[in-house]
Amino acid sequence: MILLLDVGNTHTHLGLGSLRRLRRLGDFPTAAWRVQTASEEIAHRLGIKVPTAACFCSVVPEVNAAIRNYLKEVYQIDPLQLTPNTLRGVGIDYPKPQSIGQDRLANAVAAFHRFGGPALVVDFGTAVTFDVVNCKGNYVGGIIAPSLSAMTDYLHEKTALLPRIKIREPRRVIGRSTAEAMLSGAVHGYRGLIRGLIEELKLELAVEHLSVIATGSYAALIARKLPEIHHVIPGLTLEGLRLTTLAHQL
Repeated sequence: MILLLDVGNTHTHLGLGSLRRLRRLGDFPTAAWRVQTASEEIAHRLGIKVPTAACFCSVVPEVNAAIRNYLKEVYQIDPLQLTPNTLRGVGIDYPKPQSIGQDRLANAVAAFHRFGGPALVVDFGTAVTFDVVNCKGNYVGGIIAPSLSAMTDYLHEKTALLPRIKIREPRRVIGRSTAEAMLSGAVHGYRGLIRGLIEELKLELAVEHLSVIATGSYAALIARKLPEIHHVIPGLTLEGLRLTTLAHQL
């Protein structure tokens, strides 16, 4: 069994991988690595299962040492960290490969493995990232935009009268209250943003078809009324880590 850790700014996503499948085990706050409670979070989700290998990607460099120490001390595992140097399954055509978020590379691996190229991954995390794999199977770059929650929280924090809202499907486009108006702007506006960026990417890539895969917290909500998104795969990043580990074991 392969222990898989996708360490994001807000949450760490946990999974177990085998030769054939991925099992998602849930999330816990990434802050747990800083306060040394991550071991309890992982033990609770693993139960009696004992991994024999581990792979992680991280966009929070200051917790990487804690991750490595935990895996070595508890499971005697020297984990594989996904970086441009350890990447397998896609190439990189990008000026500064080390600046690419490791989770974005994992997404590219999983998307190209499953759908080929060209492919676009839209990952709804603390930021929303768009990552492109071209027809040759090379990661070529992408787009970064604020997340839905970042947009709505900013409006609440920087204004006197706008409330904090919970993201959900709006009942109508024309809001009949301040909260409804904010919700419509967030959800319908975000769909418009993604639709426009997909069209621009297709023009720049000079392709008629682009496989679009969504993952992350609001992927299912946004894709529900956005036919430009073809697939919603919640565990895409963890799947990329699983495939990377297997490639290294061959």
